[in-house]
Amino acid sequence: MKDQLFPATRRAVVGGLAVAGAAAVAPALAKAGAPAVRPFKVAIPQADIVAMKGRIAATRWADAEPVSDDTQGVRRRTLEPLMTYWAGAYDWRKVEARLNALPMFVTEIDGLDIQFIHVRSRHENAMPMILTHGWPGSILEFLKVIDPLTNPTAHGGEAKDAFHLVIPSIPGFGFSAKPTVPGWGSDHIGRAWSQLMLRLGYDRYVSQGGDCGSVISQRMALQKVQGLIGIHLNMPAVVPAEIAHILAAGDPTPAGLTAQEREAFDQLEAFYRDNSAYAAMMNTRPQTIGYSLVDSPVGMAAWMYEKISQWTYSGGDPLKVLTRDEILDDVSLYWLTATGASAARIYWEDHTNNFNARGVIDLPVAVSVFPGEIFRAPKTWAQRAYTNLFYFSEASNGGHFAAWEQPALFAQEVRAAFRSLR
Repeated sequence: MKDQLFPATRRAVVGGLAVAGAAAVAPALAKAGAPAVRPFKVAIPQADIVAMKGRIAATRWADAEPVSDDTQGVRRRTLEPLMTYWAGAYDWRKVEARLNALPMFVTEIDGLDIQFIHVRSRHENAMPMILTHGWPGSILEFLKVIDPLTNPTAHGGEAKDAFHLVIPSIPGFGFSAKPTVPGWGSDHIGRAWSQLMLRLGYDRYVSQGGDCGSVISQRMALQKVQGLIGIHLNMPAVVPAEIAHILAAGDPTPAGLTAQEREAFDQLEAFYRDNSAYAAMMNTRPQTIGYSLVDSPVGMAAWMYEKISQWTYSGGDPLKVLTRDEILDDVSLYWLTATGASAARIYWEDHTNNFNARGVIDLPVAVSVFPGEIFRAPKTWAQRAYTNLFYFSEASNGGHFAAWEQPALFAQEVRAAFRSLR
């Protein structure tokens, strides 16, 4: 089974429990008769790291852009110093050690190995929650919020706000196996997440997500998967059908919008016009772009860095909110697991606009709108999409990668959102 996970990294993942004590008992929660929940540890071969750095150093660079801004894409003078650091002083082993200090596991669901972090709170009556990342993110987005959410009393919170956390890698991303047959879209993943939570003994839980994680959480709610009592989203899909039609057709801004609705419309219009080509490519031709994403580390890094720079609340400079190592940890995870193509395929599987409302959700929904999000969802649109919208908040900082950028604020939002469902 291990060989099937990442043949490209030559058994990059091996079994082995990373921690002892209370957190290590997580698999014991699995219900009797359920498929095995196996300990998991990351161990990337040193040869793969050396090869990665060698390929970066041997990059054949594109000519510098003939413009003085980023209108043609990531500027060479921005990317090249970061790549020089990646090929040189950057140390993957640091993030590998951070991961291996956490209780990590793998279990098979519907024929596919799903890797996940599982951290239980020491506080009684903690609420089980599954956190789902997106693209170009990974489970690394959530490392800084694990302790604030499981151990709130150490971070200005109260014991009653504690969570047990399950943080899986989406199939085709990171350390989960890559689907070899179609059908692993967000609906299927949502059902798999329910199986995972039930397998761990959680028959009453909540789901949280942004980006792909938002879509998956919403599909869980639409399907009313077993055990789910509510969701929290930091990228809600609330664009009404008539607005989506106007945006797709390129028609003029409709009359009668509120100021917030007009702002959201303008943001979406600009996104579709200037920055959505990546999504069109992955929606329709993930395999074609995938060859570049698994063959050229610098090409893959540029593809990802552009969106990290645009979607962080940083004015286009993600180093204002993330460190070089945090960005390169995420990029390296994609490279070392050779998941550039397999991760892109979730766009093809869903083949839908992740901003548009897709059916009315009547399960309890909480929304936190961060100011640097791709579009700031108006409450009026959220109320139309979610008939049981029990929490709506506009955060003061942070962007698309809220947990990664502003972990303390993200934790506060999640605690406040789910307080009434406990």
